[in-house]
Amino acid sequence: MLPPDAFDPPIGIAETLEPSLRRIVAPNPSPMTYRGTNTYMLGDTALAVIDPGPESTAHLEAILAAVGPTQHISHIIVTHTHLDHSPLARRLSDQTGAPILALGTADAGRSPVMQQLAAAGTVGGGEGIDTDFTPDVILKDGQIIEHAGWKLEVLHTPGHIGNHISLRWGDACFTADHVMGWASSLVSPPDGDLTDFMASCKRLQQRNWRIFYPGHGAAIDDTADRLEWLINHRLSREASILELLRTAPSSAPELAREIYATTPPALLGAATRNVLAHLIDLRGRGLVKHEGPLQESATFTILKKDEIFS
Repeated sequence: MLPPDAFDPPIGIAETLEPSLRRIVAPNPSPMTYRGTNTYMLGDTALAVIDPGPESTAHLEAILAAVGPTQHISHIIVTHTHLDHSPLARRLSDQTGAPILALGTADAGRSPVMQQLAAAGTVGGGEGIDTDFTPDVILKDGQIIEHAGWKLEVLHTPGHIGNHISLRWGDACFTADHVMGWASSLVSPPDGDLTDFMASCKRLQQRNWRIFYPGHGAAIDDTADRLEWLINHRLSREASILELLRTAPSSAPELAREIYATTPPALLGAATRNVLAHLIDLRGRGLVKHEGPLQESATFTILKKDEIFS
C-alpha cells in the first residue's frame, strides 16, 4: 500500500493524467474515501464524466469549470451507487443535459444470496447507499460506450457492491472501488459480496493492463501485482478466521477484534463488515455454519471434515 502522504493532489482542480484524461478530486476526504473521490473527465471535445461524486456544490462547480469553451459533457457514467460516487450525477445532468449511465439502481446486480439477506433484513449497514439513484440509461456487462474520440467497455465487477462496474479504456481500466492502491476494498453485506469480489478480481486478471485508475487514490501501475495482492490478502484473512474458529466458535465482531487488533476504533465497524463477508462466503462454500439468523452477532462454528463431506 502507499504511505499516507504519497497521494496529496489539489482538491477541485482538473489535473491531466495522460492525453484526453483528467482527474478532479472531490472535497470529501475521510478514512473511507482517502483524499476524496476521484472524478474522471475523458475526451477532448465530447467529455465523459466518470463518477461525478458526492452531493457538493463546490465539486459541481469544479467539474463545470473544467469544461473548455470547445467542449461539452456528453455522458455521465456512474460506477456504483455509494454516496461518495453517484449523488451529484443528477445535478450535473440537469446542468449539462447529459444522460446518466449505470448498471442500475442501488439493488441491481446483487447475487441471489445477498438478495435473500437483504429481504430478511438481518444483515445491513456499512457504507452509505444512494437509494434515490436512478440512471437514464441502464448498462449491461460487455456493452461498449463510445463517442467522439473515446471508447469504453463496461465490465460488471460486483463485490464492493452488486452494481459495481469497471470501465476498460484501451489497455487502461477505471476500477472505481474494486481495485485501489491505498487500501483494500470494503465488502459489506448485503450490498457487498466477497464471493463476487474474488470472482471479479480473477476476471480482471485475465487481461493485461497498463494502468488502473481507481475511485480513490493514485493511479496503479503494477496492475498484476495489485490484483494478486488483493486476492492473497483476502485468502490470508480467510485463513485467520478459520484458524480462530478452530479454537472456538465466534461472531464477526469477536473475530474482527482479534484479527484487526491494531485497527483504529473508528474503522473497526468496517473491519467487522469485512469479516462478516468472509463468514458468509465460507458458509456458502460449506466450511462453516452458524446458529440463529445470519447476522453480525451470529455465532459461527467451523465444520468438521465428516460434516463437510456428509
